[in-house]
Amino acid sequence: MRAAEVNTSTVAVRTPRPALLALSLAVIWLSGCAIKPTPFTDQERTQTAQADRTSMFAQQQPVSGPITLDEAMARAIRYNLDHRLKMMEEALAQKQLDLSNFDLLPKLTAQAGYTTRNHPLASSSTNVFTNEQSLAPSYSTDKNDRTADLSFSWNLLDFGVSYYEAKEQADHVLVLEQRRRKVVQLMMQQVREAYWQATGAQRLRDRIGPLLDQARSALNDSRQAQHENLRSPLDTLNYQHALLDLMRQLEEIRDQLEEAKPRLASLMNLEPGKDYTLAPPEGFAAPSFDMPMEQMEETALERRPELVEASYNERISVNETHKAMAKMLPGIEFGLGTHYDSNSFLVYNAWRAAGISVSWNLLNLLNVKNIKGMADAQLEVAKTQRLALSMAVLTQVHVARTELSAKQRQFDLLKQMNDVDQQILEHTHNATQANAQGKLEEIRAATGAMMSELRLYQSYGELENAYGQLLATLGLDPVPDTVKGHDLASLQQSINSEQQRWVALGRPNSVPATPPTVATASATGAGSAAGVGGTNAVTGVKTQ
Repeated sequence: MRAAEVNTSTVAVRTPRPALLALSLAVIWLSGCAIKPTPFTDQERTQTAQADRTSMFAQQQPVSGPITLDEAMARAIRYNLDHRLKMMEEALAQKQLDLSNFDLLPKLTAQAGYTTRNHPLASSSTNVFTNEQSLAPSYSTDKNDRTADLSFSWNLLDFGVSYYEAKEQADHVLVLEQRRRKVVQLMMQQVREAYWQATGAQRLRDRIGPLLDQARSALNDSRQAQHENLRSPLDTLNYQHALLDLMRQLEEIRDQLEEAKPRLASLMNLEPGKDYTLAPPEGFAAPSFDMPMEQMEETALERRPELVEASYNERISVNETHKAMAKMLPGIEFGLGTHYDSNSFLVYNAWRAAGISVSWNLLNLLNVKNIKGMADAQLEVAKTQRLALSMAVLTQVHVARTELSAKQRQFDLLKQMNDVDQQILEHTHNATQANAQGKLEEIRAATGAMMSELRLYQSYGELENAYGQLLATLGLDPVPDTVKGHDLASLQQSINSEQQRWVALGRPNSVPATPPTVATASATGAGSAAGVGGTNAVTGVKTQ
């Protein structure tokens, strides 16, 4: 007995060792599979940056000549990354709608399996009254078994819920379309302002350097005269202070000009640092929009992307109400399928089955009032939001109209001031004597004329921005709903024709007239806002 006890004890001690060993190996293996943070290497970040830089400007039509305003708008619509992102979001929503439509279809499920056992699935029976075994142990299943099923099922409740979800997703696609419209409208507004600011930078940039050189030369002459005591120290220092202040103003102008073209390049998605030339129309065609205010309000309420989006959101709220009510209905499911089982004990290894089942969560009946109340409240919120937004849109229409008139008046005043400053520059240049004081007056007049012309371009850019803001406030798109193509030439043609339609829309009772223009300096400095003729390379003064 002791030997048996010892052997039994030995077996009891040795039995857990394989299991313990397997458990230890499993723990070691799992610890090796633990996920740890893996930062990107410097080489991977460099490759990503290079790939992103290439992708940002890939598949773009290169700039082959001076860029007109229509081309700048077309490039912004075609290549701007923010617009491309909105287009991709809209395409993604359409794909999600396609998936939602598949949820409306019945379920067709195919299933196959294989099972094996080390012992047969044997069982015996026990008498209920005597608790004695009534049948010898037996089995009716093979050790190895293969099954296959192909079943078709359709749940009426799931179909109803999926139907309203698909309708919501369809409206979500339309919501994203309106958001894309809003991005394009705001982008065109920004392009208008940036284009004319860049035009001013292009026409004035080459005139600042020579003017700064003239100011430095005059400053050096003054310092030489101060060193030789040719004039009183106080007059010389005041003169130098005036020159330095003019140089500071010129540097500020140059800083402003250097920022204008990169902003426009960003809107057109041109590579930063790449130079380009603009081809603006001659003169300043003052935009105007004389549509009656009642018609403007009606147009804004019909076309504004935000209001159209709010209407779609209201319809989504209605479908959400229907979906909430559908979830409270009983679920009716139809099933039809064919089955196979390789069990040799079965009389029929293949068979078909059909059935119908009904399920209903009766507790939902106790919550009907709350569910319907929440859905109705959500619908009321959507309606109130649309009404509040409509009021804001009407206010924006009046503000945009007033802003356009104000910018028009400011531009007219600055245009007159620019004409006066150009004439002052011309007379100052003709009256200049070959002395230090004469140089100062000429430089001061040239600087004042250049700043006046810069403000004129900035004011015209603000006027174009106000015009674009009015068009965006009315919900007018830069391109029609259908275009012949998506290349730059087709987009430019569509933009031009749509702008002509805007002009006709803004002047319903009159034929568009040619607006007054002001002659402006060309990109090479060959012209002046004061009139026609050649210009001085340093001061920009008209020469006969």
